[in-house]
Amino acid sequence: MKKKVHLVLGSGGARGIAHIGVIEGLEKDGYEIIEVVGCSMGAVIGGIYAAGHLEEYKQWLMELKRGDVFDLMDFTLTRQGFVKGEKIFAKHKEMTGELKIEDFPIPFTAVATDMKHNEEVHFKSGDLYKALRASIAIPGFITPVVQDGKVLVDGGVLNPLPVDLVDKKEDAIIVAVDLNSRVEDAITTKEGKADEKPNWFEKLLPENVKDLAKKYEKHKEKQEEETFSLLELMENTFSFTQDRLTSLMLDIHTPDELIKIPRNTAATFDFFKAKQIYKVGLKAYKRDMKNK
Repeated sequence: MKKKVHLVLGSGGARGIAHIGVIEGLEKDGYEIIEVVGCSMGAVIGGIYAAGHLEEYKQWLMELKRGDVFDLMDFTLTRQGFVKGEKIFAKHKEMTGELKIEDFPIPFTAVATDMKHNEEVHFKSGDLYKALRASIAIPGFITPVVQDGKVLVDGGVLNPLPVDLVDKKEDAIIVAVDLNSRVEDAITTKEGKADEKPNWFEKLLPENVKDLAKKYEKHKEKQEEETFSLLELMENTFSFTQDRLTSLMLDIHTPDELIKIPRNTAATFDFFKAKQIYKVGLKAYKRDMKNK
């Protein structure tokens, strides 16, 4: 009889590609994944896996170049964000077709945050890509999803590692994957060590957004104690909040196994580093999974 696993996949942008390595490690070691709960990029990988399409999605990710990532960005300029996020999921649908969560062979939950009512929203049925679009809407970067009287953004705002949502079975263990660990185990690429800040991404932003950042930089020059750019402040503020929430969650709901992916593995939008990030997931699984 196969060992059973409830799999919890955390948020962390492009670092979520490491989730694929963890999933492959579990399957190789004879585990049966009986439930997946995911937040943000953890929801994307988890949902596509639960639907049975992970292999083709993985191959697509591995072929992404820096320019491809830019081409998938449908830039806009609103008070709520500068990427619409529709183009990327249109590409996903080309690979998999329409997917309904209730039809999956493995129970799946995607986590989003309703900013209007300050509460979590858990997608357990319905259109997968509508759920994922809400779950990955990083505040300030990707525009929110407005539906059914809710304003939906990234699930990491309230629950970046949703271990508490597992429907625990007595004969199964909980394996959680944290994409924001402080473990010093960063990847090295031909370009050198992975960037912690989205400097390359800043160069690709619309001129209006860059002009706003420049105005901030001029102000910053007068304030010596300030050391972050506007976009760095946005990303780091979100990351620090996720750190605290993850720490509190793990104190209350401790998984049986915790796989730690270092934050300095890659920046949020470094999807063109998919091959290296995937290898970090494999390595972290081998290092952190005690009961192989």
